[in-house]
Amino acid sequence: MFEFEDDEALGKVISVDTGNVIVEVGDVEQLKRLQVNHLAVLQSSRPGQHLIGLITQVTRKKIADTSVSMDGEEEVPNEQNLCKLSLIGTLLVRHGAQRNVFRRTLETVPEIDANCFSLEGENLTDFMRSLSNIANVANPLTIGKYTLDENAVAYLNGNKLFQRHAFVGGSTGSGKSWTTALIIEQMAQLPHSNAIVLDLHGEYAPLTGHGIQQLKVAGPADVEAALQITDGVLYFPYWLLSYEALVSMLVDRSDQNAPNQAMVISREINNAKKLYLESVNRPDIVDNFTIDSPVPFDLQEVLGRLEFLNSEMVAGAKAGTEKQGEFHGKLARLIARLENKIQDRRLGFMFQGGSDVVNFDWLEHLTAALLGSSQENQTGGIKIINFSEVPSDILPLIVSLVARLAFSVQQWTPNTLRHPIALLCDEAHLYIPQRNSGATADNISLDIFERIAKEGRKYGVSLVVISQRPSEVNKTVLSQCSNFISMRLSNAEDQAVIKRLLPDSLGGFADILPTLDTGEALIVGDASLLPSRIRVDEPQQKPNSGTVDFWDEWQVPAKVNRISVAVDNWRKQNIQ
Repeated sequence: MFEFEDDEALGKVISVDTGNVIVEVGDVEQLKRLQVNHLAVLQSSRPGQHLIGLITQVTRKKIADTSVSMDGEEEVPNEQNLCKLSLIGTLLVRHGAQRNVFRRTLETVPEIDANCFSLEGENLTDFMRSLSNIANVANPLTIGKYTLDENAVAYLNGNKLFQRHAFVGGSTGSGKSWTTALIIEQMAQLPHSNAIVLDLHGEYAPLTGHGIQQLKVAGPADVEAALQITDGVLYFPYWLLSYEALVSMLVDRSDQNAPNQAMVISREINNAKKLYLESVNRPDIVDNFTIDSPVPFDLQEVLGRLEFLNSEMVAGAKAGTEKQGEFHGKLARLIARLENKIQDRRLGFMFQGGSDVVNFDWLEHLTAALLGSSQENQTGGIKIINFSEVPSDILPLIVSLVARLAFSVQQWTPNTLRHPIALLCDEAHLYIPQRNSGATADNISLDIFERIAKEGRKYGVSLVVISQRPSEVNKTVLSQCSNFISMRLSNAEDQAVIKRLLPDSLGGFADILPTLDTGEALIVGDASLLPSRIRVDEPQQKPNSGTVDFWDEWQVPAKVNRISVAVDNWRKQNIQ
């Protein structure tokens, strides 16, 4: 591909370490043309190979010459022009039957005095074209165009993007949601795609069409209308929650009787589940179930038992006398909290789903709707779940419940039957935050996301973490992400997080984060053929995240009845 003459060289290598090279540039005019984050080619010690480097620093030093001029006056200044490069890969002239193949590996490093050439003009065009040809597969995942050469299409390796988890981030208005929508659109085109988009604000509601299914967690109006899965409405009943999640929701940890309450509720739920399994004649499960097994039970029966224990009188030491039972008066706050939750219309999706959600076969219908591919559910493999009507105080528990369902089903599916699934976690900082001390609701929800980040790959579960505040996202989860699509980040703490996660040789590459334009991204990771600055393509269907043009909007009349409609919707807890 490259045909360079020695006299075209920028200069020669004067320093080499494992991933960085320093080149001394002889011609100051060539030095002026060099730009940080552009590419250069270095001679390899092996024939048929070229090393590709990313320019990370250009330096011009003045050095005092020890020689003295003829007239004996002051020393004559001299200059040393240096260019620092980070080695990012190898271009193979021939690789098997293929020609001009770029690989993200370094089998060798340049020798001292090896020539270095600037990659520009036709050579740059040819190189970028070779990158585009690498992704010559059916339905490739395209992300946009390279900023270095806007005629070259930027591809991502779809397998590596999801196998090794990914992070998509950027400040508000930087194009983060557009990038996510672009990926969703291309996933939906695959005949057997399977993914869940955790949409907290209904932002991705406009995404419709073949392969995409819009779902929502039941709100008060949906519960009253008795809408079900077939109507695109989801219920996550109380019996699906883990024991830890139930305790965090029902037991006040500050109550001095909290340990007793947690112990009693564990025992009574276990008994209620056993009674239910016996009523549906499932002795095979009775012998093996645990407190966390997804088995329905009658909550009113549990409530009745708690009320009985709270007022229980037992035989006293003397004949004919009575004394208060072990839990007499100690469960009052637990009972009150449980009754309040049952009556709370905001939690109708948990406690007011009707008789259908306590049927033994209902879980299979729910998991088929959530985890079924396009072929299996005949509706759409990309399930966008709207959580906008879920109360914020229990949002982490409910979002993590969906993740736990996905992971558990994959975990208990035999290898030969497993079909991979991806979880796209929008606004991840709200439910995958930094871990706090204590058994808080946030920590309980974190457990499953941390486990997916660490173990999900072997079970075919992928995480795509999407957030405008990477500094607030759990460090364990982020550390397991091997792919980064980072839009503009203006906050110094957020920039620092991305810099720490990048390889040492590319740490300086993240310095461009605050200068990225809207719709531009820095893409680094296993899925990217080249660590690059890329202009992301616009999705065909745009999410509800467009930046409002305040100045323009303030020059046109406001919509009629907008406030009365908002107040009415607020009262109904439903957007019409």
